[in-house]
Amino acid sequence: MRRQLVTAVVMTAVLTFLLGVVYPLGVYAVGQVAFRDRADGSFVTASDGTVVGSSLIGQSFLDGDGAPLRKYFQPRPSAAGKGYDAQSSSASNLGPSNPKLIAPAAGSDCALVDDVDATGNAVLDSSGAPVQVCSQDTVPARAAAYRSLNGLAVDAQVPVDAVTSSASGLDPQISVANALLQAPRIAATRSLSLESVRVLVARHTQDRQWGFLGERVVNVLELNLDLNRQG
Repeated sequence: MRRQLVTAVVMTAVLTFLLGVVYPLGVYAVGQVAFRDRADGSFVTASDGTVVGSSLIGQSFLDGDGAPLRKYFQPRPSAAGKGYDAQSSSASNLGPSNPKLIAPAAGSDCALVDDVDATGNAVLDSSGAPVQVCSQDTVPARAAAYRSLNGLAVDAQVPVDAVTSSASGLDPQISVANALLQAPRIAATRSLSLESVRVLVARHTQDRQWGFLGERVVNVLELNLDLNRQG
């Protein structure tokens, strides 16, 4: 009995040391040597050295009223918390045929959805039935807002990443097509030539992962910081 107890204690101590000390330190060392920037958060700094975000996590570019800032490229919609909340990383979990996304209420771009209070509980009427409200968080509403912001025709095709959120809700990139459609607005707002803005888009375009996975994308934060450096 004593022999088995000693063996168990020794094995516990050895495994605790190997898996609780050696392994974490080994992973940390590999991360610092081979992937230091990513391991430390991939922070992005402005020209004055201030940390303004991470190249791995998207963020909003809105004014005090929550409207898109016209002088900045706008990112992909986010369903993570109130937007790009790394502590609430998630998608909407609504499929492409879900009526909350594609079936607007009659005569509008919104969809009728069940209302909820500040704690997330359903709001009920006097009869106990769910109260419905008009939600503007639909693909038709997002597409209309995107066309309006960028001065596009009412029937212009819109890139899918401009009106749908990603699985994580944290994507820091947009498609090249999305960036190029926003370029004329940026050029006009900042009094820059369209060609110079397109050059910046090309500068911040990232190739497909490993050369064949996914599509070419543009990092929005890094592109907007480069725009600021242009004046």
